[in-house]
Parts: sequence; C-alpha cells; structure tokens
Amino acid sequence: MPQLDRQPAAEHGAVKTILEAKARGYKTILTLKYPYNRVPFPKAGGEEYQRQLARTDAVLPLVMGKVDILVIGNEPFIESRQQDWNPNFNAFYEGLAKRVIAYRNQHCGAQCATALYMGAMNKLNNPKWRTATTERWMAFVKETPELAGVTIHPHLGAIEQSKAFLDYVLPRMRPEQKFIVTEFSLIWWWQQNMKKPVAPAFADKYQAPRTAQNWQIIKAALETPFPKAQWDEYLKMSPWFENRKFYLANQMKIFRETGRLAVATYGFKQGSSMSAKWGPDKTPWLLNSVFAGRTIRPEADGTAAPNYMWFDQFKRLQNK
Repeated sequence: MPQLDRQPAAEHGAVKTILEAKARGYKTILTLKYPYNRVPFPKAGGEEYQRQLARTDAVLPLVMGKVDILVIGNEPFIESRQQDWNPNFNAFYEGLAKRVIAYRNQHCGAQCATALYMGAMNKLNNPKWRTATTERWMAFVKETPELAGVTIHPHLGAIEQSKAFLDYVLPRMRPEQKFIVTEFSLIWWWQQNMKKPVAPAFADKYQAPRTAQNWQIIKAALETPFPKAQWDEYLKMSPWFENRKFYLANQMKIFRETGRLAVATYGFKQGSSMSAKWGPDKTPWLLNSVFAGRTIRPEADGTAAPNYMWFDQFKRLQNK
C-alpha cells in the first residue's frame, strides 16, 4: 500500500496484472499489504492510519466486484514488531476492514462477486504467536458477518505442524466461514538441511566433493543452471527432499478434509529475490517453486522447466 504514494493505484503493477488475469478468465486473489515491521506501529485513527485509509480508498473502486477474493492485511503479525501486538494493533486493522466492508456494501451490494478475508495468521504452531491479539483478531473475524473467513500461511518444519493452524482458526470462526491458504511450504525443513553434506551418490556421479554442503550445490546450479535431469537427480538422491516429495498432495489432503478450505495457492516460480545473495543462511524458498527457472536450464522453447515432483502434483490437484 505505501507504494501507491509514488503512482496512481490504476498504474500499480499488482493491480494491473491481477485485473488482466481476471479478464483472461482466471480466478484472482488480491492482498492489501500494510507493512510496519521496521517502524513503530501507528496509532489507530492517527495520521498514518488516515493515509492507509486513503490508499485503500484508491484501490477499492478498481478491484471490488472484479477480484474473487480481497484479503485485508498480508501477514500482519510478521509485518509488525511483537512489542506492537496490542489493542491498538487490532483497532488499526479492524478500522481498515470496516472501511473495506462499508465500500463493498455501498458500491457492490449483497451479491458482490468479491469475498473478503482477513489477512494471514503466521507461526500458529508456536505458542508465543497465539496471544490475546490473535484471539481478538479471530473474534473480529467471527463477529463480522461480511467476512468470509481468515487466511493462514503455514510455513513449516514438518507437515504435522499444520494441524496447529487448523485447530486454532477453525473453532474460532462461524461454521459457515472458511479459510484460505495463500502460502504454505516445508521451508524450515529445507532450511535445516542446507548445511548438511550433499548425498554421496550425487557427488560421485557429478564430480562434486563429498564434503560439499547442499547450499553449495544449489549455489552451483544458480551460477550455471543444471540440465533438468541433473537437478531432478539432486533432489531425488537427497533423502531430506525425496522422503517428502509428496508434501504438496499430502498437505492439500489435510486442508481439504476439514471441509472448510475455500482455496489454496502455491509458490509458482523461482523469483530473483530467492536467489539474490545466496549463501549458507539464505532461506531456500526456491525449493518450493513449481517451476525452476533459475536452477534448471530453460526448455528448448525457452520456457522455464518444471521443478522435480511439484509440477505433476500441482496438475493433479487442479483436477479434483
């Protein structure tokens, strides 16, 4: 949202792209992001709050009734400091939500095509992230009839940890409300294995030192992208990946079995930020991607190659 101070909302890349996608027949979700993770959180009703209302007001006429889902707040708890998780934090976001709801009621009506969700809950598998502030967040979702539900972002070290997210949010919503999952992954499991030695079989086959660590193999692929067969073998020969290669399907099964999943979306491509300043402590988001355009050489037609295992599961999940 702060980016709207530099250009009209209609010219912002996210707005333009999502409206183009909708015009081409795709289902769309737009998230309104209000970041305050590096500064003190502003006061509800204050000057910065008014600026956020104005930014929001600039976007709503462009997208309301057009996007399928509008999410109020991206990752509010990550995009703020923990010392700011207090009643003012809740009041700030509740005020923004009420502004969006009022606009929807006035300009889009009861049959509006845009469903409203409150932004994503993070790290609910950690008790420190389940606080009076998250309780009030969920209470607001439950008591507000115009809200269709809440978003969760379960980035995990083990698939079992996703249960904590569902056990927290589902009982705290009305029975007809649902959850959406706009991000999910096993990122912290991948992270745990980055400084471990590469699989000996891969090292021997591709003349890498057996002492090389996984982050170094990925670094080599980023510097000189591997042929697809080599990248696939790297992941296939790595027990830490191969033993979790059906994560995408298994996680979706858990979400769908609740009967209350509205939609889940998954990381699609290896972006530039994922590979920038690559090193042993870099979070390996690029392992999640459906397409591996930075670690695998392009296909013969120039398009990005699909990542090992994720692409086939992703396709099958569309057909259910």
